[in-house]
Amino acid sequence: MNVLIGNAWPYANGSLHIGHIACLLPGDILARYHRAKGDTVMFVSGSDCHGTPVSIRARQENKTPQEISDEYHEEFVKCFNKLGFSYDLYSKTSGPEHREFVREYHRKLYEGGYVYEKTTLQTYCGTCGQFLPDRFVRGVCPNCGEKARGDQCEACGSVLDPESLLEPECTVCGSTPELKPSAHLYLALTRMKEKLENYIESHKDWRKNAYEMSRRYLNEGLRDRSLTRDLDWGIDVPKEGFENKKIYIWAENVLGYVSLCYTLCRQKGLDFLEFWNTSRQYYAHGKDNIPFHTIILPSLLLGRTDCALKLPDVIVSSEYLTLEGKKISTSNNWAVWIKDMLERYDPDSIRYFLVANGPEQRDTDFTWTEFINSHNGELLGAYGNFVNRSLKFIQKFFGGTVPGFSPADPASEAFADNFSDEDCQASAGHPDGSQAAGISSRSAEMLKELHALFPSVGALIEQCCFKAALETIFAYVRKANKYFDEQQPWITVNSDIRKCRETMDTCVQIAANLAVLLEPFLPFSSAKIRGMLPMDSTAWQPVSIPAGRKLGQVDILFERIDKKMIKEELERLHR
Repeated sequence: MNVLIGNAWPYANGSLHIGHIACLLPGDILARYHRAKGDTVMFVSGSDCHGTPVSIRARQENKTPQEISDEYHEEFVKCFNKLGFSYDLYSKTSGPEHREFVREYHRKLYEGGYVYEKTTLQTYCGTCGQFLPDRFVRGVCPNCGEKARGDQCEACGSVLDPESLLEPECTVCGSTPELKPSAHLYLALTRMKEKLENYIESHKDWRKNAYEMSRRYLNEGLRDRSLTRDLDWGIDVPKEGFENKKIYIWAENVLGYVSLCYTLCRQKGLDFLEFWNTSRQYYAHGKDNIPFHTIILPSLLLGRTDCALKLPDVIVSSEYLTLEGKKISTSNNWAVWIKDMLERYDPDSIRYFLVANGPEQRDTDFTWTEFINSHNGELLGAYGNFVNRSLKFIQKFFGGTVPGFSPADPASEAFADNFSDEDCQASAGHPDGSQAAGISSRSAEMLKELHALFPSVGALIEQCCFKAALETIFAYVRKANKYFDEQQPWITVNSDIRKCRETMDTCVQIAANLAVLLEPFLPFSSAKIRGMLPMDSTAWQPVSIPAGRKLGQVDILFERIDKKMIKEELERLHR
């Protein structure tokens, strides 16, 4: 199966924070999972380098927009690499491939019958002597009455135009802008209404926020959207008479998914249209980006009448992540910056918390207390504890070699076959509790349940229920620790060596398969386990470690975090 996964493109005007990563992690989980299944995956994203947020930051720092966006793009790349994001291509909207693709795409779009020219009144600041881009205007939302930017109201989610704001003012100088006429190209969304309605109604299985917000936009009435803007930073409009204008950011950044898929297809020698139209498409982003993926991107795809382009399949839209009970605010520096967090904490700890406690279906809150307790309790106390005590035990009592079921027969029986219900119920044992042949019912039960995790967890991932998938695996991790305690290998190593060998062989199989199951979520610890066992396979299927295999170096999977870090982090945050 062909799979296209698109992560939202972060604005290259400031550092990434935990809210960004919480929305984008689902994309990497999906990519890793589908690769493990053997699917052909293209996982793409990039830095959004154009638009007013970048221009504003450039003015503040007395730099060019190119310098600012390049600086943050490089920072993003380093952060994503450290977090283990497995992008097939991470680019930027200011890159030559994207610019060239978008200009050619717009040429075809203008010929498709949905684009027209219209002169309208645009916000103009006489003090600054320029037309104002959307985010250079602030005012009051005409729909809900809250303070809003010129492109979108964060309070009610409405997509706006700067000229529609009440009580507008220029963000640069604070003066009241005037309205002056300017000619622009418009995309006729109103003429696509029926197609967009049919599209939205055919996806009631989307997350609730995606479907309901998209439905609301349609009910409130679509408006034709300007494709061009009076800017000096962006992609040039490929039409005569519009040489001094740029393509509006909303009409080019979401095309990044298309441009990068096109670039990858060229690199791999694949037919772009065939791949695009046969792929299952996922788009991961935050709640505020829903309309750009369910209305704007589909309208740009529908506007190309020279070729049929498939519309998005799955919208993976997260809710909001708050911080210590308050909304994350970059302007007030109320945020946990990923680049700083990665200097102090294991990337798998960050990934685990933002999935297990992330805003998948509702707003959730990040607290340092919960983050550190989660690491120490689940990752270290449950998962790390099981893996390390199992392998350390084998290292100590079996010379670092995976044991078989009996000294006379080193071939492992633990995971060679599927286990039937009869296997799990078998109990023909000796008075001392050991089995005459085969595997004990308790071990067989554990292995059978381990087998069953692959289809059940896989189904949850494909349904984008990542929190449930992770909890399903960790429920089993807790059972595995209970199994270790019940079997008491520290006693049976002296009283019943065959039972001890069976217990430890079973624990090795559990550790190996947990590494596969958790690889989409926790790639770094999974890689450590693969090195300790050692094992090469990452395919999404049960794996068997044969008896007699020599363990690699057994290292601690997770280090304990001192609880004093909670106070330190809170002090750092409030500073």
